Amino acid sequence: MYPLLVLIAFEVASFAAAATGVIFRPGDWYKQLDKPRWRPPDWLFAPVWTVLYASIGLSGWLVWLEAGVGGAALPLSVYAFQLLLNAAWTPIFFGLHRPGLAVVEIMVLWVAILATIIMFHPVNAAAALLLVPYLAWVSFAAALNLSIWRRNRSKPLSQGAR
Repeated sequence: MYPLLVLIAFEVASFAAAATGVIFRPGDWYKQLDKPRWRPPDWLFAPVWTVLYASIGLSGWLVWLEAGVGGAALPLSVYAFQLLLNAAWTPIFFGLHRPGLAVVEIMVLWVAILATIIMFHPVNAAAALLLVPYLAWVSFAAALNLSIWRRNRSKPLSQGAR
């Protein structure tokens, strides 16, 4: 029973990172931005992120299950750090309207995800592999973020495209 409770805790922590997406919605500011044609439709983001957050939670749990907090303190700390970075991107981009700052933040997030994968692999290879689609999607999101910033950086600051 205890491992199941810990799995639920990992999933709750993972989906808690998504909570900023509920608070900071795209809104009119985002709709007015110049976005690349290769941007997926808005409706696609929620189902993709739902699957990714479930995988992120499961990944952390598998490492905990294999080594416990004591046996995987550093990998689980980096895991927690990448979740915090994940949660921070949405308020920066959608809340502050700062796509340029969000580019920097998502690059740090990308490195943290890669570090998590590298640190998880020796503990549990399946846990590391579960994070690969997350890294791929964040790579795509970083390219999209960069494109949006570059297309809109010359707009007046009142529109928030800084």
